[in-house]
Amino acid sequence: MTWQVILSRQVTKDAKKIAQSGLKPQAQKLLTLLTENPYSTPPPYEKLVGNLQGFYSRRISIQHRLIYRIIEAEKVVHILRMWTHYE
Repeated sequence: MTWQVILSRQVTKDAKKIAQSGLKPQAQKLLTLLTENPYSTPPPYEKLVGNLQGFYSRRISIQHRLIYRIIEAEKVVHILRMWTHYE
């Protein structure tokens, strides 16, 4: 069963930066993976803590990460950021 992926407003801005930096293929691969099964590995994911508790993270590159939340009951993956989460 496929999962629905919802992009935040910030992700649409981040997508432009991703495309300009040449990381679009890596980001697209992760988005495709999330629609199939957000829990599948590789690549590994991390559960985040602190302000982003309840969210997960996967690396796009060394610096940039895809930050998302999984809503099990609705089979939805909500993407919060696609750029660095350290800004």
